[in-house]
Amino acid sequence: MHTLQHRIKLASMFLAILVVGCSPKFTEEQKDGFNLVHNENGETLGYSPNSGVSILTDDQLAFKDLNKNGTLDPYEDWRLSVDERASDLASKMSVEQIAGLMLYSAHQSIPGGGNSFFGPVTYNGKPYAESGAKPSDLSDAQKKFLQDDNLRHVLITSVETPGIAAQWNNNAQNMVEGIGMGIPVNTSSDPRHGSDSYAEFNAGAGGQISMWPSTLGITASFDPAIMQQFGDIASKEYRALGIATALSPQIDLATEPRWSRFDGTMGEDPKLAADMARAYVEGFQASENGDWGNQSVNAMVKHWPGGGPEEGGRDAHFGYGSYAVYPGNNLKDHLKPFTEGAFNLDGPTKMAAAVMPYYTISYKQDSKNGENVGNSYNKYLITDLLRGKYGYDGVVCTDWGITRDAATVYEFQGKPWGVEDLSVAERHYKIIEAGCDQFGGNNEMGPVIEAYQMGVEEHGEEYMRQRFETSAVRLLKNIFRTGLFENPYLDVSESEQIVGNADFMTAGYNAQLKSIVMLKNQAKTLPIEVKKKVYVPQRFIASSRNWFGIETPERTEYPFNMDVVGKYYDVVEYPSEADFALVGIENPNGGVGYDVNDKEKGGNGYVPISLQYGTYTATDARETSLASGNPLEEATNRSYKGKTTTSSNIADMALVTDTKRKMGDKPVIVVVKVSKPMIFAEIEPSSDAILVQMGVQDQALMDILSGKEEPSALLPFQMPKDMKTVELQFEDVPRDMEPYTDADGNTYDFAFGLNWHGIIDDARVKNYK
Repeated sequence: MHTLQHRIKLASMFLAILVVGCSPKFTEEQKDGFNLVHNENGETLGYSPNSGVSILTDDQLAFKDLNKNGTLDPYEDWRLSVDERASDLASKMSVEQIAGLMLYSAHQSIPGGGNSFFGPVTYNGKPYAESGAKPSDLSDAQKKFLQDDNLRHVLITSVETPGIAAQWNNNAQNMVEGIGMGIPVNTSSDPRHGSDSYAEFNAGAGGQISMWPSTLGITASFDPAIMQQFGDIASKEYRALGIATALSPQIDLATEPRWSRFDGTMGEDPKLAADMARAYVEGFQASENGDWGNQSVNAMVKHWPGGGPEEGGRDAHFGYGSYAVYPGNNLKDHLKPFTEGAFNLDGPTKMAAAVMPYYTISYKQDSKNGENVGNSYNKYLITDLLRGKYGYDGVVCTDWGITRDAATVYEFQGKPWGVEDLSVAERHYKIIEAGCDQFGGNNEMGPVIEAYQMGVEEHGEEYMRQRFETSAVRLLKNIFRTGLFENPYLDVSESEQIVGNADFMTAGYNAQLKSIVMLKNQAKTLPIEVKKKVYVPQRFIASSRNWFGIETPERTEYPFNMDVVGKYYDVVEYPSEADFALVGIENPNGGVGYDVNDKEKGGNGYVPISLQYGTYTATDARETSLASGNPLEEATNRSYKGKTTTSSNIADMALVTDTKRKMGDKPVIVVVKVSKPMIFAEIEPSSDAILVQMGVQDQALMDILSGKEEPSALLPFQMPKDMKTVELQFEDVPRDMEPYTDADGNTYDFAFGLNWHGIIDDARVKNYK
């Protein structure tokens, strides 16, 4: 009996061990619209029960059966390396699936409204307002490019709220999870953290999010730690919105002061720009442990090999600005923010995950083939230089819309610079042959398939299949590294708590304070104690037309939020009542460098871009442009020598001088919002103090003016003496202008700034100047 009991006891113990040994090492919970599976000491998986995906087990751990074949494939095994998984999946994908992976969508707003490049935005065949759709629903076009064209990279612009963005993400991920290989959507964004909703093309940030100065403003802090902090916080907010790729930073070296995209850069100094680029990418890509993870955001640095040296400052979104020129033979400085910054990280993510070439033709920089074609079409710049010499093996994605046609050099359309004579499919093929992986702004896979067939005819099926798999691996690695294959779903309530939370807002506000540059403080006019009486003149804003042709009528308005001003000072109606005047203006808006009226009157269409308010005649401009030639125009010389232009906001100059006349001996404080260099000779003599800001809240300005905070920022670029020095400088050479010197004898040069004690001369200045 005793022996029998002993045997029963042993059997029970064995059975218990067996049960424990075979029990799952994971648990599963239901969330709103998706399930979470928690693996012991492993990855957390998110999947939708209605997508058709089921859970596989191996060694009692859970894995997603994304291709629904009942077998654990290497790409589904989160225990394997990213390289192994990406290579396995690429080898299993059809040409059509890889072609879709190579697409990057046109701009998508959530919800979609109005029109896009591809026609009206509809939901179930109706405009959004009439459709009854929820704001987080997928539009008809989104369903089509995700399902029919296998597109998996989506660029979003404005979102109604963070919660709606999170729910849209879940809806999109639910849809693609059940298709083909179950490849998740990799959503991206242009910069969306501006204090004034600053974003490329004014597409708008939308939704509550922490507010920071522009990239140029953060650069004015001369403190890379602040830039890295921004990247760290912004990446958390991006992931809470469902965004895993940043179409940033813009690290073009801003050596051409007239360029309209100057304010998106990190200034004109190669060392400072490289340090800031490294910090930005490190902040975005590093997850909690410093390596890749589910809090990482891929950084797509732009625009290789540097879009800064635009001839005459004209921008390459248009044919009239298609050329980057190098009169100083200085391509090397433009590469430094990439090669010494974004490609040279201190942390384990090592280098920026993606690169975007600019629209420009980098004129006479193809030392191998002698081609003058847009950078994404240029095999020397992509394969020989970027991939060969500098060993870059990340994703290269074209800028948006370069394969589409353009009808003129001055309309906002496609940007096929240098390859206008090729068909759309031939352009795709040339881009692939140049070494790029992805087509920005293209929603349809048809031309990519045509390009594949062209490659088969020229090189054979084996070569072309391998070429497609090479790009597929690069693209998939960025999706694997950010954890999207394991869990692409968001908890909507968590997203709402993360985005724009108080701590993030405070960090952004502190960065704003450190971005404001004090250029002048005659007789220690600032700070001005609170409750003094202030006169704030209204600003006249002329009518304008944006890149898309949308017109804004003229208006007169206060340049500041007067409720905020009123919390610091007593606002009075007349100068005679005031202790001081506060004038808010913007840098001169000197045009885009092309005028259709000039063309219609028999000219070549090219006119100067001015950095001064008053009328300017370009007597010192080049007789003959360095670059020219476009089948869309007859001009063989793009010179604007001798032509005249006036800034559209010349009223800003009058506002300063008139206010000084009205105030007499009482102080006039001028706050200038700058997006690029300007000539201060017209307004500095009428100003007792000058603050320069690059996208901050009015409250930050008031904190400086009142002395609650001390200015500490430095100029990340030169302020030129006059337009002659602008015309004589080389577009590709940094810090080669004669800077302006003011009435106090201070020179507005790179790294100049004042605090309450005078000229700042600290470690930052010594390091960078």
